[in-house]
Amino acid sequence: MTLRDKFSDEEWNKLLEVPLLAGFVVTAADPGGLIGAFQENAAIVNSLKTSADAGGDGTLEYAIAEAYKTSEGRRVARDGVRSVLKGKRRNEASQAAVNRLAEIVKMVEGVEPNRAAILRNFIIKTATETAEAATEGGLFGLGGEQVSDAERKSIEELKTALGLAAL
Repeated sequence: MTLRDKFSDEEWNKLLEVPLLAGFVVTAADPGGLIGAFQENAAIVNSLKTSADAGGDGTLEYAIAEAYKTSEGRRVARDGVRSVLKGKRRNEASQAAVNRLAEIVKMVEGVEPNRAAILRNFIIKTATETAEAATEGGLFGLGGEQVSDAERKSIEELKTALGLAAL
């Protein structure tokens, strides 16, 4: 039985949303321009790839990364995230993303409890790398700060929702 087989189709589809939702929480906190959005999206992909490479076959990150290699996997992830965020203002959408990530972690705790802590760390890693991907503020890439106060706050809120705030 593969790791994928341990989850229902609905559960698996939610797991595919994780990288996009983790990145969105930070991007929504302090949206930058087009270049910043591109850099932050690239950070989401890179976080998935490096986590999968570090964990290797048999990890959730690896299984999710493999699913993202297919157009179907990417479509399922995008559609799921759209359904979570649809019709919401930026702050509401960010909170909905945080809530969905917490729901997904609880789901994993029920199916594969020993993988929940690793998933929490992957979510925070993805959010942090997304925040660090583009300089916020400044002008034409000059000045500004690597991680804005709003991005730091969103990561802390995410940690609290995932039960990592005290760690």
